[in-house]
Amino acid sequence: MAPKEPLLGTLKVCVLNLQSDGDAVTDANPHLASCCELLELVLRKGLQQPVISLVHRDYWHCFEQLTHQDACGRLSALSLVVEQTRVCRKLLSAQGRGRYLLRLALTRKALPQLITHLLHTPRVLEWYSPAASVFRNEEFVEPFMSLLLVLSHMDFKLNLENCSFLDESWLLPVCETYDVVPCRELGLVFRYLSGRVFVLDLISGSQADVDKFIRPGDVIDEINGISLRNSKSGQAGVVLSRLKGCPLSIVVLRWMAQDGTVYRPLIKLLRALKLENPNLQLGPASSQQSTSKEENGSTSQCLKEGRIVHVVQFLGKTNIGMHGDKEVLQYAIPLVLERKQPSKEVLLDLKETHLTCTERCSNTELFEHHYPEISCVGRFSQPDYTIFAFCVADSPETPSSTGFCCVVLKAPSIRECEEIVCRIAAGFKHTEWFV
Repeated sequence: MAPKEPLLGTLKVCVLNLQSDGDAVTDANPHLASCCELLELVLRKGLQQPVISLVHRDYWHCFEQLTHQDACGRLSALSLVVEQTRVCRKLLSAQGRGRYLLRLALTRKALPQLITHLLHTPRVLEWYSPAASVFRNEEFVEPFMSLLLVLSHMDFKLNLENCSFLDESWLLPVCETYDVVPCRELGLVFRYLSGRVFVLDLISGSQADVDKFIRPGDVIDEINGISLRNSKSGQAGVVLSRLKGCPLSIVVLRWMAQDGTVYRPLIKLLRALKLENPNLQLGPASSQQSTSKEENGSTSQCLKEGRIVHVVQFLGKTNIGMHGDKEVLQYAIPLVLERKQPSKEVLLDLKETHLTCTERCSNTELFEHHYPEISCVGRFSQPDYTIFAFCVADSPETPSSTGFCCVVLKAPSIRECEEIVCRIAAGFKHTEWFV
């Protein structure tokens, strides 16, 4: 009876599971981590350690030996994959680089070529034991290469920037980007643990505190493309000082995993962080954060693409001339109401840099305004305190109109009306443009 390799049998099941989903394979696929881990086990099986060496040999060291140039002296496509892995600043270990290489090769559909190149490089192939390695056994190589060909015909859409934890784990954190326009004070308090930049706290009233995008316990992975992996104390502050007055794009690694639990590789570090900030809350979001019920029992907030948005009534808008200061609201709001335009139930999304208004039933976007475009915002003084409005420069697509436009909306309650007005006001209060 022909010998069997258990790893290949398990890998085949995992590949079939990936294939059965039909769609592109993303980081959210539950079978991806298992597939990558099995590929790693095959690559490590039978890999022999040098007799005299201070460095533990891993499969990354095998691929590192495969770089070569083509006939024109340029790096080959396979060598570019290896070189991109080598220069990634977020990876500190051979294990992390090997894992990044596997993810990159799956995305580029280059894994079969990489393994074929390894099999035809005798000085590297000799590192593997003939008795234990899949690569030195002809009966195992063929089915393994067949599985790699199946993988190469699948569409892998992986976030290659989310790689800072590959040194420790195949399990990746939730990775999101926080875009911030130039502001007076971002308001993040940092703590440096094991070369990572943690958010210890948010300064009350700051832009970050108002936006509620970053939470204490999150990790700042990079700022404007500058990696903060393996940072020394104060490095994030130096980067922010250098970028003062510039728009910021901050890559955030969440302490909360996809399933709502604490991301496992961070547990030990978060315990140390909690000693400095005892108020650090590491648990499921409260019901107050996820939904809001008003006195009449109606839902005033809902989720849209994972964000909490306000459900309000759009009452209309009108041009109000060349003045857009707060004093004009008290006559501009009645002007809109007198026109008796049909009201619409809309979703008002107060984002970090701008607000959007979308018709709830049709999902049609009615308008989008960045906070610096808003000249004023306020509530209607009487008789209905749930009505609020803001003024913006009139729509550029209507050349006949000039000056400012007043947009009027109605919130479900006085409390939520105040909350929305304060949030919009804070948006342009913390925002300033530089020339």
